[in-house]
Amino acid sequence: MKVIGIVFVLFVIPYINHYYEGKNLHTFDKTKHHLTVKHLEYLKRLDELDKYYSDKKLGSFVEDGKTFFRLFAPGAEKVFLITFLQPEDKKGTEYEMIKVDNGVWETSLNGEMYGLYYGYIVKHHGKKIDKSIVCIDPYAKAVATLNTYGSPRRAVVIKENDFDWEGDEWIQRDWRDLIIYEMHIRDMTMHHSSGVNQPGTYKGLIEEKRAGGIDYIYGLGVNMVELLPAHEFANIEIPYHKEFMGRVNSWNPYERNHWGYMTAAFFAPEAYYTESVKEIEWNKWQGKDARAVNDFKNMVKAFHKKGIGVMMDVVFNHLSEYETGNLKQIDKEYYFRLDSAGHFRHESGTGNDLRTERPMLRRLIKDSILYWMKEYHIDGFRFDLGKLIDWTTIEEIIKEARKINPYVVFVCEPWGGGYDPSGFSERGWGSWNDQIRNGVKGENPVNGLGWIFGKWFGNNNPERIKSYITGTLAKDKGGLFLKPEHSVNYVESHDGYTLGDFIRIGLKDVPHNKVIKDPGKTVKLTPAQMKLNKLAALFLFT
Repeated sequence: MKVIGIVFVLFVIPYINHYYEGKNLHTFDKTKHHLTVKHLEYLKRLDELDKYYSDKKLGSFVEDGKTFFRLFAPGAEKVFLITFLQPEDKKGTEYEMIKVDNGVWETSLNGEMYGLYYGYIVKHHGKKIDKSIVCIDPYAKAVATLNTYGSPRRAVVIKENDFDWEGDEWIQRDWRDLIIYEMHIRDMTMHHSSGVNQPGTYKGLIEEKRAGGIDYIYGLGVNMVELLPAHEFANIEIPYHKEFMGRVNSWNPYERNHWGYMTAAFFAPEAYYTESVKEIEWNKWQGKDARAVNDFKNMVKAFHKKGIGVMMDVVFNHLSEYETGNLKQIDKEYYFRLDSAGHFRHESGTGNDLRTERPMLRRLIKDSILYWMKEYHIDGFRFDLGKLIDWTTIEEIIKEARKINPYVVFVCEPWGGGYDPSGFSERGWGSWNDQIRNGVKGENPVNGLGWIFGKWFGNNNPERIKSYITGTLAKDKGGLFLKPEHSVNYVESHDGYTLGDFIRIGLKDVPHNKVIKDPGKTVKLTPAQMKLNKLAALFLFT
């Protein structure tokens, strides 16, 4: 019997409600905000934006000796292209763009302008133009970023399709044979014990004959790596509990975004992973040379040479929260789910939810997936908070991607705007199986222990354990999936406790609120802890 691979880790439109009070009709949205006629007209206007669609090529590209720039911004009154010789230049050269088709703005420059830095200044009806906010191209293929609050960025014009893949192709493997290793590009080699020359980088990850990196991963026997977000993202959050440009960081005291779940550019690889530095260098521009493009491709090629596929963890449910110059400034009303008062909805818990059901945002998501498959030979994708993506987009993504590579892997977190692993399975997607995670180790290490501790918590029982082994199939009581290969079995991920910490707390070897001051001593498993660790591994590899 085969099941889908094991993940194991080291390190909408507002709902409208009505009721009558006597002869008076009262209308509320999902947030219980009382809707006036003005609110209803606003919601109607938002719906009408769905009429805009264009199949024109977007972003920057070179054709017939000219460099073209196209931006979709249907709500804009004016758009200017602004170019820079260097990203740190205080002033650039402005070119007013022309609205050519269904919300698309366009201009062109004579010559093949490879290496040119650029952005857009967008003016909206009834608002003053703010030339201090330079918006990044949503289709930017490479990005330079200033390491400071707000993360100012410049897109870079690059030449595509000029990388020597040396005959490389996708790794095509039956989903039931996948053993997936979730990893963070920087963390894999940043510690000195990895022995690499360029720690924390794409290049360092694929240095051979080192204690850490690609040889270590190959030695584990896994056949797919799942990269934590590697799209260009916001590394720096704004000051904690302090106001910055009208925003307050109320949730991240570290003021850093290490894992990458605050995407800034859906077509560009993260430039931070090209530089071997211990800490982010403040007020420095990174990504100026766009070498992240080839560094990322060389990394994929190296994994493929060892028979290891590469998946990307992608975040299409929300956008970077604390930076300026992104889709919020380009066209907030088109790209985001808003309530009747024009405020961001945030079922994602991150301050803003992308309105994936919009035709042109759906196109952007599909274009991004297909671009990474074609340009970077990516073998699969894991969608963060997948239930926040509308079903039509989910269906079209896998349909279009399978035309390119029939074996392409699609996995999601089947929660966010609800919980529906079965719905994803019906559409051919795999999902993280949280039933196995909670059943095997438990829901929490304090008062919700699972099978490896000899406990049954919540809905778990011996029959459910049998169901997990056979794929947690929908035909069984409490099952989720139509096919066993749709179940991604795991007991730990980047969220929550590591399995080791869960076991330590569960056995009461350490208090759950203890601050670990000596990681080297704590990380070592006792014989009792090792037994439970092995028991969890035994279940996963069954």
